[in-house]
Amino acid sequence: MNIWAVLVAAGSGVRFGAPKHALDLHGRAVWEWGRDALLGGGVDEVIVVGEVPGGVPGGATRRESVAGGLARVPDTATHVVVHDAARPLASAALVAEVIAVLREGASAVVPAVAVPDTIKRVEGSQVQATVDRRGLVLVQTPQGFVASVLREAHASSREAATDDASLVEAMGVAVRVIEGSPHNVKITYPDDLVLVRALASRDVR
Repeated sequence: MNIWAVLVAAGSGVRFGAPKHALDLHGRAVWEWGRDALLGGGVDEVIVVGEVPGGVPGGATRRESVAGGLARVPDTATHVVVHDAARPLASAALVAEVIAVLREGASAVVPAVAVPDTIKRVEGSQVQATVDRRGLVLVQTPQGFVASVLREAHASSREAATDDASLVEAMGVAVRVIEGSPHNVKITYPDDLVLVRALASRDVR
């Protein structure tokens, strides 16, 4: 296996108020945590998409950024792992688990955690229904794919999918699910960074 990774660090951080990937997290930029976890988990090479040292230009959307990074992955790569830099606490162990499932022959694999809260469908300020959360999960990155499958998924769709597994699912390809981590928090709002810094401090110690 020749495994490459695309680390997406091209977001402008509109909801956060600043580019999240460049924030300091215990002496390292947020994006560096993701790069180091990918390499520590068994990825051979990492392409960082975004305005970082050695990075390649990003696109207007996440999907375009992934496609831009994927275009830099050589044809010799057998598998590709895609990870969002805004999830700096994804561990090397989780990356290794994703790769292990790919080694078993899966075409695609995603980590996920159970939905802990009650979910309701609303319109405006009114509850319309309570959604049965059985079978529902919160999907995370890193997500792993057979390289040819991911390339075909991006080539066959122009939809602005929120994750790459959605594009693969649309082709009818089975996506394996493994247990993710509640610590694999995505930094979206300032309060998320407070939580991530607190969780990361335990790893630093």
